[in-house]
Amino acid sequence: MQRAPLRQAKTIDNVYNSAYWHLSQQDFTIKEIRSKLERKTDKQEWIETVLAKLIESGYLKSDVNFAVRYCEMAFGNEIGSGAIKRKLQLRGLSAIDVDTAIEQVIEARQIDSYEMATSRLLNRFEHFNNTNKEKVYSQMTTKGFSRAEIDYALAQHPQRETLRCKLAVKADKVNLHSEILKLFNKGKGETLILQELKQRLIDVTEFEETVYQLALSGDIDFYESCKIELAKKRYDLSDYKDKTKAYAYLSRKGFSRDEIKEAMQIEAN
Repeated sequence: MQRAPLRQAKTIDNVYNSAYWHLSQQDFTIKEIRSKLERKTDKQEWIETVLAKLIESGYLKSDVNFAVRYCEMAFGNEIGSGAIKRKLQLRGLSAIDVDTAIEQVIEARQIDSYEMATSRLLNRFEHFNNTNKEKVYSQMTTKGFSRAEIDYALAQHPQRETLRCKLAVKADKVNLHSEILKLFNKGKGETLILQELKQRLIDVTEFEETVYQLALSGDIDFYESCKIELAKKRYDLSDYKDKTKAYAYLSRKGFSRDEIKEAMQIEAN
């Protein structure tokens, strides 16, 4: 939606009043106030005069002083340097002024970014029951902390051993019996099924026993599955190169040597 045009200033006093009103609401950078005044008048000499007077009187902070004040408040609220830099640069401050302010406040207040990250993590997460590792890192990164600072903070947390990645949390909900059947029905052999389950951090302690019970009940048959997968391809098993390709294909699918050997013998016949 387009903003309605402002009533244009007729005198420089109107420009002063506009600037004072904005600054009474909150602190603004020089660039931000300049932008607001440019909507009020196109007389640049008025704008420059007003800005100079505001800076001289201390009503409008220089970029460095604005950055210092912002850093003091941000560090007080346990906001890391990364977020401070992003925010201030978005507000039009130069990287040099921002870095200077951050260094000045850190030195003056003896701020330890690692301890600050630790404090924020402890205050935000008493435990990790309702979150995961990726969310914790994302939230802490958004608040301006580096990977090293987050790693340090986590190492100090009394519940650090309970923090699990998203994949591990999801794996807890997996039914091993159902998952093996699902992968088997996709034409995957035992070795590949086991490999995929491990990659997804699913507990495979009962894998062999579950496979045995499924085979016993007739729900899975890797020998038959191997034959079906081979039949889907058009390999000429009388040709050595095609036979080699067929073997490699079935091996990648996770079938055993015996399963492949039997399937290829039947197909060749």
